[in-house]
Amino acid sequence: MQVEITRIDASLPLPQYESAGAVGFDLITRETTTVEPGAIGLVPSNVIVKVPEGHMLIIAPRSSLPRKKGLVCPHSIGVIDQDYHGPSDELLVQVQNITTQPVTVERGERIAQGLFVRVDTAQWLEVNGHGAESRGGFGSTGTHREEVTVTAAQ
Repeated sequence: MQVEITRIDASLPLPQYESAGAVGFDLITRETTTVEPGAIGLVPSNVIVKVPEGHMLIIAPRSSLPRKKGLVCPHSIGVIDQDYHGPSDELLVQVQNITTQPVTVERGERIAQGLFVRVDTAQWLEVNGHGAESRGGFGSTGTHREEVTVTAAQ
């Protein structure tokens, strides 16, 4: 798949897949950014990406981000739509500092990855019922079984 991309700073490399089996490409930070304790910051990724028709782009934190930097993505993932590619639509990675000290993300660091996912647009068909019984929600799967009592060994 060919994807149109614009770098804000051409001296930084394009995003790349770090291995032959990688499904996500690493985003490179464009400028050094410091996030204060407990604060939410936006880290510029240096790219504007035109997401191909029929796809979405997910921005996800690298798995090492909390351990190495003390940063998490407070929204878990970012969803980039197909029409977000204007001249000032640089991808930004939203992070929250979960430490008690300021955290600095250095220019050129890899803190997030992008994944293209195929999508469809729903055409709603409104109905009065779906022909199934309610089963609950939020972890309810399996809760309708007979209760089992567990006792600790003495």
